[in-house]
Amino acid sequence: MATEPMPGKIAVTIEPMRVRDLDQILRVERLSFTTPWSRAAFLSELLENDRARYVVARVGDQVVGYTGMWLVVDEGHVTNVAVHPHWRNMGVATQLLTALMDIARQNGLRRMTLEVRKSNIVAHTLYEKLGFKDAGIRRGYYQDNNEDAIIMWKDLA
Repeated sequence: MATEPMPGKIAVTIEPMRVRDLDQILRVERLSFTTPWSRAAFLSELLENDRARYVVARVGDQVVGYTGMWLVVDEGHVTNVAVHPHWRNMGVATQLLTALMDIARQNGLRRMTLEVRKSNIVAHTLYEKLGFKDAGIRRGYYQDNNEDAIIMWKDLA
């Protein structure tokens, strides 16, 4: 599933995440997070969690980003969003999240939710542009530094 880029943005191909993508995904993960997920965590999501949906963004053969969610009743809980630092600010995250919202709708979900670090203004702004609204705070949510998370929700109607 390819997506059309926004003006001035790069075109990526959005595809389901596969086990063969994990080396590249783990590189993006390590470059993006202070407490990255392990290979075992991704394998569990891909091979054992039938409620998980993950997609990658590719430019040619290179994975430049990924995102995923859990389907919980009629809601999608976004688990992670990451874009390789060299490919940020080019619309990749927007295309990934738009694809994830499409998958949510195709699966009959009515709402989506996510948590974002209080200090991550760039991500928070992106989520707001995509229609997510602040709904609360999870105090001390991030274990690496005890930072609060902003809980955000989006109706898919």
